[in-house]
Amino acid sequence: MKQEEAKQTAPKSIFGYTFSNPALLQEALTTPAFRMSTPSAKDNQRLEFLGDAVLGLLAADYVYAENTSAAEGSLTVRRTHMVSTPALCDAATRHGLAPLLRRNKGAGELPSNSKTLADAVEAIVGAAWLDGGIDAARKVFNALELCANAESGRWSANPKGELQMRAQSMTPSRHPVYRLVDTAGVAHQPVFTVEVTVEGIGSATAKAGTHKEAEARAAAQLLASGAI
Repeated sequence: MKQEEAKQTAPKSIFGYTFSNPALLQEALTTPAFRMSTPSAKDNQRLEFLGDAVLGLLAADYVYAENTSAAEGSLTVRRTHMVSTPALCDAATRHGLAPLLRRNKGAGELPSNSKTLADAVEAIVGAAWLDGGIDAARKVFNALELCANAESGRWSANPKGELQMRAQSMTPSRHPVYRLVDTAGVAHQPVFTVEVTVEGIGSATAKAGTHKEAEARAAAQLLASGAI
């Protein structure tokens, strides 16, 4: 029993932040399903509730500061894209969060788009807030690298389509070229690095848990650069 508990002990550091109170991190990593085998455990739902609000605040602060002339509706779209479930799942995958979660004994492999991952990210942000206040939460927020998702929101959910349209409207007409730069991680949690280039304009590189999302992020990065 003690050996099993040792395996479930949470680390002290995650997403670039070291906890003064590791018990908060352990709670953040404890899924509700874990209580099926360990009823006395404290799951991460309360921290998830808090972290959702903190993430919303930090995302709103970012898009407000970065887009000085954008209207409220545009800011809302960008903030929503920034902290959406897919965005948080992608961040969790890139950081290898799944193996750290405390789940029910015998649970199968988590899909990369599982809401359980997004919930855990929110819970970790909430735990960091309780552990070290706004500075700690912001450190976790920055490590998650969600800013590219805000730029995706600027061009709805299709930055690749927007980039294609802009490139084709140039004289002479051009086409974005996507190149897979690297594939890292493990088989069930890959991290793809993709570069997109528009001739005469420039290039941008981005990472994501799927090849398709990495392409979209790279397109959003190139659009955000203002070069096209």
